[in-house]
Amino acid sequence: MPQKELKMTFDPNTIEHLGVRMYSTLPPVLTELIGNSHDADAEHVVLTLNDSTTEKEIIIEDDGMGMSFNEINDKFLRIGRNRRTEDTSENTPKGRKIIGKKGLGKLSFFGVAHEIEITTKKEGKENSFAMKWEDIKTSKKDYKPEIIKKDGSCSKDDHGTKIILKKIQRESDFSPENLANNLSKMFIIDSGFEVSIKHNSDKPIIVSNERRYAGLDKEVEWKIPADSQYSDDYDKASQIVGSLMAAKKPIPPNTNMRGVILFSRKKLVNLPEYFSDSTSSHFFSYLTGWLEVDFIDEFEDDVIATNRQSLNWGHEEMQKLRLHLRGLINWLERDWRKKRDKLREKKLSEATGINISDWFSKLPEDIRTKIEPVIKTIIKDSELPEEAHQEAVKKIHEIVPEYPKYHWRHLHQEIKTASETDYQKRDYYRAFQEAAKRYINAVKTKSGSTNSSEASMMGEVFGNGTSMTLLQVAQNFKKPDGGDFQATTINNIEEGQKFLSMGVVSGCRNPVGHEEIADLRDSNLFTEKDCLDALSLLSHLFSRLDNSQKKP
Repeated sequence: MPQKELKMTFDPNTIEHLGVRMYSTLPPVLTELIGNSHDADAEHVVLTLNDSTTEKEIIIEDDGMGMSFNEINDKFLRIGRNRRTEDTSENTPKGRKIIGKKGLGKLSFFGVAHEIEITTKKEGKENSFAMKWEDIKTSKKDYKPEIIKKDGSCSKDDHGTKIILKKIQRESDFSPENLANNLSKMFIIDSGFEVSIKHNSDKPIIVSNERRYAGLDKEVEWKIPADSQYSDDYDKASQIVGSLMAAKKPIPPNTNMRGVILFSRKKLVNLPEYFSDSTSSHFFSYLTGWLEVDFIDEFEDDVIATNRQSLNWGHEEMQKLRLHLRGLINWLERDWRKKRDKLREKKLSEATGINISDWFSKLPEDIRTKIEPVIKTIIKDSELPEEAHQEAVKKIHEIVPEYPKYHWRHLHQEIKTASETDYQKRDYYRAFQEAAKRYINAVKTKSGSTNSSEASMMGEVFGNGTSMTLLQVAQNFKKPDGGDFQATTINNIEEGQKFLSMGVVSGCRNPVGHEEIADLRDSNLFTEKDCLDALSLLSHLFSRLDNSQKKP
């Protein structure tokens, strides 16, 4: 039967408690209205914020399916109507999951405005009506909105709803950017559903999912469930989807970004939290993100608070969800520490030119076990500036480089050139052998000796006892006061050069010439320390050779 008037039916104080008191700020109010547009299969929602005059005004306009006059009465003006139980489908005609459930969101606009004007078009009919908060308060039970237009004609192709909020309870000017950022945290925008905000005559801005964490300096991200290796016996784990992130630096508390937001059917149902009894975890100050838990809307009991800011965690099913989320975040913390250390080590390596892992692999165990914890602490200490990290690692690397025992010997450059490759391969015999060859050849070149016996050549080239000596290594040196050293001192140094050089040939070249290098190496007859000691001796002899002169 056609209806002739509009009527809102409600119990005393219902609107006061569920509208004015529950929705006192703009973002939650607009989120409720955007949710209505979503359920009306709108593809575009435009929020217009007018504050260029003394009377502020907000317009919410969509291109959804609109409402007939009867639908306004039977659906929109019925407080507490559960459309999910009354309608035959959980989905809209376009296949969207219906968000609205309690029939209370329509009261939200009275939290920020005292006068509402609604115009809706459907199937060639246009209806308009107005509601005033002061009139509602004086009504005992039934309230009859003012009808502006009833079943007026419009194009059949014209459809949608326009809501104008008047007498806004707000003194400050609107901030469209802040509003867009806040709405992005309260609603997930899917393709085919666009929400834009226009401030006075300014260019519209789009409310996008990317805004939700636009200012976050992200270091690690996990796509859930794809990137999660956490496993328990929760039977709905595979239905939880979203994105969790760890920032490079602690997230400032005043950003309200710390913690994980829960959404159901694209709309916020739980403010950011950690699902843990503890609030002191170091990880919590870095963690943010969102998860969709649509299945909670299908529970027999309603577990979502009326204002969609929290969930009934005392419910048996919700306790299971909370336990799973707690375990997931505990796993995230462990994985975060591993990934963060690797990322920071990589960045540190790139900035310093030092391959940290390679460096550690080239340190003897007794040295590595002392150096590695220091470097790991530097990498993990996020409170230090990156420049300080880098400088500290560089300085330590200068003191303890790869193959530190070799480095600390400060070998003669020719000895290093000849021995370094074999030493790094741990082929200590060959390293000594190649260094000895380099020294023997250098002696031949400088002395001009043609003696084919290497040991005999050393006796011929060095020493101070015969007229056959070709090179002198100590003749150019004077005491600090300019005086000469005693002849016996000079003689001993010259003889020492000879016998040490002959010993190098006898101790290295001859044994190696008759034994397999592998046997000498594996028997520990010639260890790393033996090699380093021998290379140090060769460095000493090479330095003497550099300063030698031919005997007159």
